[in-house]
Amino acid sequence: MNPWRGLSGLPRALWVLAGATLVNRAGTMFLPFLILYLTKDMNVTPSAAGAVFALFGLGALVAGPFVGRFSDVFGPVRMMRISLVASGLLLLCVPYARSLASMAVLTLLIAIVNEAFRPASLSVISHLAEPERRRPAFALQRLASNLGMSVGPAAGGFIAAVSWPAVFWVDGLTSLLAAATLIAFFPRDVVFPAALPPESGPSRREGLRDPALVTFMISLVPVSIVFFQHASSLPVFLVRDLGFPVWTFGLLHTVNTLLIVFLELPLNLATSSWSHRRALALGSALVGAGFGALAYARSLPAVILTIVVWTFGEMMLLPGMASWVADMAPPESRGVYMGLYGTAFNLAIVVGPPLGTWLLEHAGGRVLWLTMLGLGFLSAALYTRVAEPPRGRV
Repeated sequence: MNPWRGLSGLPRALWVLAGATLVNRAGTMFLPFLILYLTKDMNVTPSAAGAVFALFGLGALVAGPFVGRFSDVFGPVRMMRISLVASGLLLLCVPYARSLASMAVLTLLIAIVNEAFRPASLSVISHLAEPERRRPAFALQRLASNLGMSVGPAAGGFIAAVSWPAVFWVDGLTSLLAAATLIAFFPRDVVFPAALPPESGPSRREGLRDPALVTFMISLVPVSIVFFQHASSLPVFLVRDLGFPVWTFGLLHTVNTLLIVFLELPLNLATSSWSHRRALALGSALVGAGFGALAYARSLPAVILTIVVWTFGEMMLLPGMASWVADMAPPESRGVYMGLYGTAFNLAIVVGPPLGTWLLEHAGGRVLWLTMLGLGFLSAALYTRVAEPPRGRV
């Protein structure tokens, strides 16, 4: 039996969105090479480069709620096009910014316009996918993103060896090409619910006034802090504490990516009928267990096994979280809800890496990974109490 057969009925617009995402992500080079560019080409100190990098997370964190509202007001497709065009033009300007201050400003602006794409794209999926097919639809979007990311940073390394400006020109051009894909191929007849003005809005509590959403956001943060250790404390732990060669981290990244590419869609198709509580709690527990097991993993096979465990958690958790928000949000406020979801996620990006590296430096690997185990299980417990979306909402 074909495990991908459940995708055959997804609307054409979602495939166009996935294609644009693939093109955009295949050129992702700015953030992975930002610190190297600042330190190697501009001779900036590592601490100053780290501060500029932090501005990206800060910009995304602050922009989240606002760009979500703009998506509802101006329409998600228009917002995606604006985000991609603005990102592309700003990226083309990066090689001409030769001072630390100008790079800091550009990084902040790129973060803001880049963040505008996420709530808009998630709103499009929420609107076009039927409730029972939203998890596979979000998994399709993640597949496109992961396929692109498997190309972009790798290609960027070869391009940087020849020309640093070309890294950012390629990134900018792929953003513009992704915008052109949406302009040329996204169906013109798709209509999205209009945002209600505040004075005429419904009486129900929405956004941060919705206690169900606030509970969900609180539940999201601990396990997201755990998840972002893969890009911060994990490589340091593997190389410094376990003594593995640097290429090992690349191998583990490949294991993670291959599992996502081949298994995430079938997994979410198979579990599409599960309750949100069940999927979110199990995903959080697996993420916590996978990272927590690193407290006792000492060989490469053992470390690979931990990667497999938390990757299965990731494959359930991330599409499941987006699906919960899509099912809970009123149709005319999906951008706001997706923006707030992104804000909670970005908060974990800001908090998680420095917390993990601090624990690793001052308390050691075992304390770090057992703490992550506890945070993952905390989210799992919280998610067992999260509200199930009302029946009948589309």
